Amino acid sequence: MTLQEDIFTISNKRDFEKLALKVFRYQFDANKVYNEFCTLLKKDKSNVKKILDIPFLPIQFFKSHKILSSSEPIQEIFTSSGTTSPLTPKGGMLNEPIRSKHFVTDVSIYEQSYRKGFSEFYGNIEDYCVLALLPSYLERDGSSLIYMVDDLIKSSNHPDSGFYLNNYDQLLEKLQKLHRENQNIVLIGVTYALLDLIEYAQSISFPLWELGSSLIIMETGGMKGKRKEIIREELHEILCQGFGVPVIHSEYGMTELLSQAYSLGNGIFECPPWMQILTRDTEDALTYVEYGKTGGINVIDLANINSCSFIATQDLGKKYPNHSFEVLGRFDNSDIRGCNLMVI
Repeated sequence: MTLQEDIFTISNKRDFEKLALKVFRYQFDANKVYNEFCTLLKKDKSNVKKILDIPFLPIQFFKSHKILSSSEPIQEIFTSSGTTSPLTPKGGMLNEPIRSKHFVTDVSIYEQSYRKGFSEFYGNIEDYCVLALLPSYLERDGSSLIYMVDDLIKSSNHPDSGFYLNNYDQLLEKLQKLHRENQNIVLIGVTYALLDLIEYAQSISFPLWELGSSLIIMETGGMKGKRKEIIREELHEILCQGFGVPVIHSEYGMTELLSQAYSLGNGIFECPPWMQILTRDTEDALTYVEYGKTGGINVIDLANINSCSFIATQDLGKKYPNHSFEVLGRFDNSDIRGCNLMVI
């Protein structure tokens, strides 16, 4: 079997570690940027013997470099929403947002990853009607989330599955119809849009809370500058009350990854078998913290076989002994440690 074929057959911790080391050796040879990064840290195939030895590429490199471990033609370029550049030196207008770019040479790996990932946590996609409220993603090109959700909508084979932008009346009518039909529903939405939907429903006295029995609310993204950020516990309480559901589900993914972790409630995430989380010390990027302590989130995503599978994110979180984790927030630029020497 090839490395690619092995990724989605992992069944235990030993399989994962063995394959992760194989992928490291492959990407050390095939990925020029990653090779140079490892060399700066004096890491190579001879002294990386276990997962904790593997260097994790800072996620910012996806903004400044072409991260590729394949010479095959690029099939898709996924881009992030981007962060705004500082003012120009003369105090002029803001520069264009700096976007991460994930160059994908085999989009079928991404498709296999999110299809199998959804199935791991929720079962057969055809058991659901998939509704998507993702305005900030729909309004730009290159979103990997839109690519995934669009495919899940089509794979559900349900005539009412689809995207919604600002047409809340139509979405509310659809939710009511599906509820009467006792249809299982996944409503995946960017956080601020879900809050907008609740407020709109309340303004027209629509009993949104009555729909909860067959409804999964999955929040993704964040406020995207549309609303003030609030802590997860407060946010989920508002969403639970507004939609009449006992828990709020969440999806943890990003442009730079081809896999997703899911939370089935209470903000605790779990990974599919080919993905794993480590938490690094916030003061020393090359060491790790104990279970239950806050650290920077490092992600091993073996589906990233053709880019880089070892990513040091800008998220803060805690990992627990059963390999679940929670996301607590993000580093601001002044908090990022250990990355200055990593710029090639």
